[in-house]
Amino acid sequence: MKYISTRGQAPELGFNDVLLTGLARDGGLYVPLDLPHFSADDIRAFRGMRYQDVALRVMTPFVCPDIAEDDLSEIITKAYGTFRHKAIVPLSQSDSNHWILELFHGPTLAFKDVALQLLGHLFDHILTKQGRKVTIVGATSGDTGSAAIECIKDRACAEIFMLHPKGRVSDVQRRQMTTVLSPNVHNLAVDGNFDDCQAMVKALFNDLAFRDEITLSAVNSINWARVMAQIVYYFTSAVALGAPDREVSYSVPTGNFGDIYAGYMAQKMGLPIRQLIVATNRNDILTRVLTSGDYTVGNVSPTISPSMDIQVSSNFERLLHNLYDGQGDEVRRLMDGLTSSGSFTIDGPELNKAKQIFDAIQVSEGDTEATIKAVFAQTGQLIDPHTAVGVRAAELKNTDPATPMITLSTAHPAKFPDAVEKVTGQHPALPAHMADLFERPEKYDLLDHDLGALKSYIRENL
Repeated sequence: MKYISTRGQAPELGFNDVLLTGLARDGGLYVPLDLPHFSADDIRAFRGMRYQDVALRVMTPFVCPDIAEDDLSEIITKAYGTFRHKAIVPLSQSDSNHWILELFHGPTLAFKDVALQLLGHLFDHILTKQGRKVTIVGATSGDTGSAAIECIKDRACAEIFMLHPKGRVSDVQRRQMTTVLSPNVHNLAVDGNFDDCQAMVKALFNDLAFRDEITLSAVNSINWARVMAQIVYYFTSAVALGAPDREVSYSVPTGNFGDIYAGYMAQKMGLPIRQLIVATNRNDILTRVLTSGDYTVGNVSPTISPSMDIQVSSNFERLLHNLYDGQGDEVRRLMDGLTSSGSFTIDGPELNKAKQIFDAIQVSEGDTEATIKAVFAQTGQLIDPHTAVGVRAAELKNTDPATPMITLSTAHPAKFPDAVEKVTGQHPALPAHMADLFERPEKYDLLDHDLGALKSYIRENL
């Protein structure tokens, strides 16, 4: 498997180099040159398999032979051995034909664990064999940070610097990061929003001299391996509800577009998906661009679903690559427009193509709260605000009630206890392994929204 940049001006790479590189040197994102395809018989064969075995089947074409299949199998076993549910990502039924895919049974209670637990072991395997060490710098709107830190902490192969927007993540999300005291972990609270954090990280990657100086790498969703790992749970959940002999639909709460893009990849690989719903909160740039073609960056508005408080969606560039049939110059033109003017417009034919793939809708704060309350009243189940955005979007945009609808539940309700308790009267408890989270000491530094200050901090602390 070879990988190419969305902007068409970086060299083709194999999987190992794509994993360690993260962002392409031309500023683009890596995507597979060709996608593997699974026939109906291939997909039927997944029935009754453990999650780990399906993961091996789905990921082998992307990874091997850069990593031997036996080694990949061992890595997958280790990665998902940390999950608290034997099914790894179990389905629960919330209505007659509506299901919730629980992606929060990993160590940090968020869907990011599904990919990042795997990434930690992949990094360890490759870098140990090569005798190398990398510096990982990332930005988080809440969940990526703790999941990335969990997968990298105490590893000799890497040092991690994680930026989060000061005061704009939940207390649980912050403490999951800042109470990790491992010497190779550095937490930075940035005076700004998530887009400011993400822009600084991208600027580091585009400074090729600095990038080479510190051997910079990424675990954010710009890393293709993140998307690859997320493709797996689309296959396992669809098969559990009858695929490939019936279609399934998905509603995905999203800000950075990586999770929903994984669903699109699964569809292109042969999974019979009827509908992919992009569910956003009032920071609705993805809804706007997929309905009107207008991608204009506005101000970030804080919400009770803070992991989606994003205006610059880093994975959307991968979809542009697909919509424009791999024309790197077109993707580059659009992304240059974003840099220079804060906006671009998707052309008519490409917009129509996007509308055939995705439905998109914004969910208000009031509807989010009402959905948390309604789900609890009807099922006794507590859901977090991000999941509630997905559930409400599924209710509003479902075009065929006869097709099973799966909402991706991206976080445990205990990560957002105040929002959940406000409307249900129930305080969601942290699992036993995190029960003392608010008693643990914190360690983090404050940083201005300043690229020079970030570079100096990294140099001083490496």
